[in-house]
Amino acid sequence: MENDEKYMNRCLELASKGSGKVSPNPLVGCVIVHQNKIIGEGFHQKYGDNHAEVNAINSVKNQELLAASTIYVNLEPCSHFGKTPPCCELIVRKKIPKIVIGCVDVSSKVNGSGIAFLKSHNLEVTQNVLNEKCKKLNIRFFHFQKTQIPYIILKWAQTKDGFIDKIREQNQKGINWITEKETQITVHKWRSEEDAILVGRKTIENDDPELSVREYTGLNPLRIVIDSNLKLKLKYKVFNNVAPTVIVNNLLEKKTKNLTYLKTKKEDAIITLLTYLAQKNIMSIIIEGGAETINRFIELNFWNEARVILSNQVYQSGLKAPTINKRYSKLQTLNKDTIITYFND
Repeated sequence: MENDEKYMNRCLELASKGSGKVSPNPLVGCVIVHQNKIIGEGFHQKYGDNHAEVNAINSVKNQELLAASTIYVNLEPCSHFGKTPPCCELIVRKKIPKIVIGCVDVSSKVNGSGIAFLKSHNLEVTQNVLNEKCKKLNIRFFHFQKTQIPYIILKWAQTKDGFIDKIREQNQKGINWITEKETQITVHKWRSEEDAILVGRKTIENDDPELSVREYTGLNPLRIVIDSNLKLKLKYKVFNNVAPTVIVNNLLEKKTKNLTYLKTKKEDAIITLLTYLAQKNIMSIIIEGGAETINRFIELNFWNEARVILSNQVYQSGLKAPTINKRYSKLQTLNKDTIITYFND
């Protein structure tokens, strides 16, 4: 059992390397062990490419050893044809006699059928090794499969005395930086891990953000801007061609180049947006808007996680930051800033 957990932890390490690259697939890592020695490793590297089990099996130099090995994987192997063939069939075909699985894949296409297939071919199957840890790694995937709504992360920075921004004079533009440079890099890393990012019109007008991951190596998320009455001009950076952008509005339904205008009714704009994103297989979204946008998601209780960056700066007056009526679950110090994470259980 101790060795099972050791090798499953290695699966999780490998799986995490696919973060930001495999959605809407889950993060999966795989380890193959022969006589207490790892002889093969792999992870799902990119959506549409080989699954973790395939990469791990292919990495084994002496394929004859597979028939006397144990294969470890943090998520139940697939049993259906998708963009790649079923991993279950490959495992059976390679005559691997034992498999250790972290957690069940709850998606409708798998949901125990992979385990049933392996057992029907007389494999020795061990389940639920580091089960909760394996589920946590794929929290976005499991949430999406269960609710058909993207996993929603709220993020904002606030001063030590609880302000999200200064009071701006008319036509005053530019970012009032609250956090340290190193924290800004961390925020770009967060963006690279999610499928989409959302802000409101005022954030675009005030800060003119690009909403990309230019401070970190990764894929840019889908950009979403709430601009109900289409007041924004296309001169802003968010409308450039580094990533597709969806403009949520009450006036126009249209697609042109990398811009999609999503028409909604004002009273149910967020629900319509979340439904649209689910149809596009967008599993997660980070909300980086101002207080008004973030408070709207809090009021509707449409959030799963909130990351609040608390700086040492003091404004004394300004725009009050949103508040979360939950006990924080995680606290992290990053240079002079503190990151407080809340979960909406």
